[in-house]
Amino acid sequence: QTSEEILHHLQNIVDFGKHVMKQFFGENYVHHGEIIQLPLDFVRQLCLKIQPERPESRCDKDMDTLSGYAMCLPNLTRLQTYRFVEHRPILCIEIKPKCGFIPFSSHVSQEIKHKVCRYCMHQHLKVANGKWKRPSKYCPLDLFSGNKQRMHFALKSLLQEAQNNLKIFKNGELIYGCKDDQDCVSDWNELAHQLKPFFFPSNGLVSGPHCTRTIIKELIHVITMTLLSSTDACRAGDMKTVPISQGRSYCEASAFNKELVRNGKHKLEGSGLPRGCLLYKALQAQMLDMLDIEGLYPLYSRVEQYLEEFPEERSTLQIDGPYNEAFYEKLLDLSTEDDGTVAFALTKVQQYRIAMTAKDCSIMIALSPCLQDECSEQRPVVLTSKSRFTFSVSVLDLDLKPYDSIPHQYKLDGKIVNYYLKNVQAKDDPVMSNLFKENEDCTLVLHKV
Repeated sequence: QTSEEILHHLQNIVDFGKHVMKQFFGENYVHHGEIIQLPLDFVRQLCLKIQPERPESRCDKDMDTLSGYAMCLPNLTRLQTYRFVEHRPILCIEIKPKCGFIPFSSHVSQEIKHKVCRYCMHQHLKVANGKWKRPSKYCPLDLFSGNKQRMHFALKSLLQEAQNNLKIFKNGELIYGCKDDQDCVSDWNELAHQLKPFFFPSNGLVSGPHCTRTIIKELIHVITMTLLSSTDACRAGDMKTVPISQGRSYCEASAFNKELVRNGKHKLEGSGLPRGCLLYKALQAQMLDMLDIEGLYPLYSRVEQYLEEFPEERSTLQIDGPYNEAFYEKLLDLSTEDDGTVAFALTKVQQYRIAMTAKDCSIMIALSPCLQDECSEQRPVVLTSKSRFTFSVSVLDLDLKPYDSIPHQYKLDGKIVNYYLKNVQAKDDPVMSNLFKENEDCTLVLHKV
C-alpha cells in the first residue's frame, strides 16, 4: 500500500470509532485515538527493538516501517478517568466476551443453532484442529445473563481456560494469560500470590489453597461488579434497542446449565443486565445481527451482484467509508422486511459488520487501590471484604470487520455447525450418528402414493 492508502485506512479506523462505535458504547468507553507522523528511522529502530518481544503467532505480520503514519492510543492497562492514582499499583483484566446471544432469526436452517451458542460449538472445532488442548467451560450467555451466580461461573471458567479470552496485567505487565500447556492450579497459586497485596493489603490471610480460593473469589466479585456498573451517562445514541427477549437466554451446552439439568432444574433465569453497563451496550450492538449469517449471505450476494454491474457505485454506497454521521444514520433502520432493494441489503450487511465488531471486541477493566478519604461520588468505586478500588472500564479492538470477510464467515458457520452435529451431538444420540457420516451424499427419492 502507498502512504496515502495507509493514511486513508487509519483515518477510517479513527472515524469509525469516533462517529459510530462511540454512539453504541458511549464517550467514556471508546478511545478512538489519533493519527500521528513518526520519523522513519524511529519506526525502523522501534521495529527491531520490539521484534524479539512479539508473540510467535504475530511474527508473520510485518510492522509498517515505510509510511511513517501511526495511531496514537492510550494504554488501557492504566486508569483512563482519573490520574490521581497513577503512582499506585494498577491491576487490569482484559476480557474478550464473544457473542452473548443465541440466533433468533427464522433464516437459521439447523435447529441446533437455536439451542447451542456459537462459542460453545466453535470450541469443539478448535480443539479438533489443535488450536486448544481442551474445550473451555466458559459460555458467553452466562456472562451476559446479568445473573451474578452465572457470571461468577463464567468468569471462573475463563480463569481456568483463559485461551485468548482473558488476560491479567499488573502495572502494565502481563501476569496471567494463555498458557495452554500449564497446570491451572499452579497458575492460580502464582496469580493469587501476585494479587494478594491488592485484596489483602494487611497480609492478614494465611497462605495455602484457602488463600488462593479466597483471592480468586474476590477477583471474580470485583470483575462482576465493574461489568455491571455504568460509568457513562450516554445512552446508545438514537438506536432503538433490539428486544433481548427475542433470543433464548441460555445455551444448552453451558456447563452451568448442564449442572442445573442434572439437579432436576430445566430452566435458567437471567437477571438481565443494567441498561447503562458496557455488557448491555455490547449485546445491543451484537444483536444488530438480526438475520444470522444464513439470512445475511443472500443479501451480501445481492450487493455483490449490483457492484459487478456498477463498480463505480462502491464509494457512493460507503462500503469502504467514510465512516461518518451519515454512515451511522443508515444503521438506525431495524426493519427486517426485505423490499428487494440494494439499499435494504446494504443496510443489513453494514449492521452485520457492526455486530461482528461488537462480538470480537475486548473489555479492559483497570483497578487501583483507593483510600476511603479519596473516594467521592465522582469516582466509581468497587468494594471487597478488605479493599476498595477505583476503576475504569474501556472497550478496544473496534476496527470495523471487513466487508470481504462475509463469505468466509458463511463457510466457517457451516463448518462449526456441521462439526458439532457430527462429532458432539451425534455421540449423545446414536440415531444422529448414522445421519451424519463423513463425505457421504444423501439422495431423497420421492415415490408416488
